[in-house]
Amino acid sequence: MDITADTPYLIETMPYFEAVGDEIALFEAAYQSRIPVLLKGPTGCGKTRFMEYMAWRLKRPLITVSCHDDLSAADLVGRYLITANETVWVDGPLARAVRCGGICYLDEVVEARKDTTVVIHPLADDRRILPMEKRGEVLRAPPEFVLAMSYNPGYQSVLKELKQSTRQRFVAIEFDYPAATLEQKIVCAETGLDAATAEKLVHLAGLTRNLKHNGLDEGASTRLLVHAGKLMARGIAPRTACQGAIAQALTDEPEMLAALNELITAVF
Repeated sequence: MDITADTPYLIETMPYFEAVGDEIALFEAAYQSRIPVLLKGPTGCGKTRFMEYMAWRLKRPLITVSCHDDLSAADLVGRYLITANETVWVDGPLARAVRCGGICYLDEVVEARKDTTVVIHPLADDRRILPMEKRGEVLRAPPEFVLAMSYNPGYQSVLKELKQSTRQRFVAIEFDYPAATLEQKIVCAETGLDAATAEKLVHLAGLTRNLKHNGLDEGASTRLLVHAGKLMARGIAPRTACQGAIAQALTDEPEMLAALNELITAVF
């Protein structure tokens, strides 16, 4: 399916992304084989940036949906709306992605209502169709369309997990925080900080990640390191930047905040 330069959702400038493993080759092979993709990994480790990079690399529109508790099947597929005294059909993001042969990325899909996963099943197997019951229409996905989803296994619970009937339709790519040297490179590239300061930030992140399940749900993500680095690049003192962008972002618990602030003081 041909697309023009003014097609909405096209990413024209290459996003910065550093591969950790074989994720690029695996995604491209799944795309060529028309197999949907599931990204697994902790928050802030680069899943969304990876999707932006792959959309740019494949030259396909990217439509991202941030899933939440109230997201319904109608929100994804579309609904009739009354405008100017007439009823018109408005496609949802999933239908728009199918029509334009783009990439539909459902971010944190386990947060959505259960009926949303039922809707994507026909798109995620060999049928590659999207039934639109309210219109009496069936959309057939072109070869260029791909469905991608992400979730954080660390937040899984009995009430919020992917059913086997859903996850076994996907090729899974596991993400994690990059090795220290690569993470330092990412922080430098994203913030403009010098290597020595980036090294300290990455060391601090490692210390906070050791506290996972010992007071913290998650340690400092690469995203939080970039936030702190950008504040430092703007002239904010390192300790102040880390307290605001890392410690306060991770917890509200006074004792844990005190412990994180001690780590920040020790590193900076």
